[in-house]
Amino acid sequence: MIGELALYLSYPFVRYALIVGVLIALCSSLLGVTLVLKRFSFIGDGLSHVAFGAIAIASVLNITNEMLIVLPITVLSAVLLLRNGQNAKIKGDAAIAMISVGALAFGYLLMNIFSTSSNLSGDVCSTLFGSASILTLSSRQVILCIILSLAVVVMFVLYYNKIFAVTFDENFAKAAGTNADGYNLLIAVMIAVIIVLAMNLVGSLLISALVIFPALSSLSIFKSFKAVTISSAVLSVICALTGIIVSILAGTPVGSTIVAADVLAFGICYFAGKAKG
Repeated sequence: MIGELALYLSYPFVRYALIVGVLIALCSSLLGVTLVLKRFSFIGDGLSHVAFGAIAIASVLNITNEMLIVLPITVLSAVLLLRNGQNAKIKGDAAIAMISVGALAFGYLLMNIFSTSSNLSGDVCSTLFGSASILTLSSRQVILCIILSLAVVVMFVLYYNKIFAVTFDENFAKAAGTNADGYNLLIAVMIAVIIVLAMNLVGSLLISALVIFPALSSLSIFKSFKAVTISSAVLSVICALTGIIVSILAGTPVGSTIVAADVLAFGICYFAGKAKG
């Protein structure tokens, strides 16, 4: 098995997949803690469905570079949900459910009406549950992913204290002079970027797992925000590496294997937390 793994690692596309998978898992886990504590855990699912609808629009318009239309639409939706979700007549959870179902339905409808593929079911399934495209990434796509991922990590580190304040008590942060709306906007943009990057890795239906499970696993054991954030990042990276390697060796779907690793890690952490008391 070790020899087989070494053989696979000699191929550039496998190394590209590992780099992209680790970076996406790292970014997802950092923001996952914030979203879980702000009661916006399900926003990843809603935004991923928005991205699915945007991909359908891009395919109808024959736009080869889907990022040009998917990223702006997803960012705009994230901003509307996180900035206005708690103040609008339609609250955050209802808004996420409404946008999620609506985008998914209209996306699938457009793909059926204006179908340009002979394998529509395969295209939809790969978009929803992830595809092997993570193993066919070009060097240009990998560089773009590295740049965007590093930008998310740098922004999180630079504004860690402000994000911490907004996460735990937004009203107090505003009273203390913190631009809470601005930092909510920053969180929205970062999570939208992660959702778009993760589409090829785990698919639109499984993205929430990358956001939720590492954070919940860490919350089962640790209590401080810093400890939870660091352990969540480490755990998410380990699960991503494990999932990608197992999927390559066993021939299983990449996205589902990564999520299965996250679920297993959550089970271990949950019972470890119970034993710890």
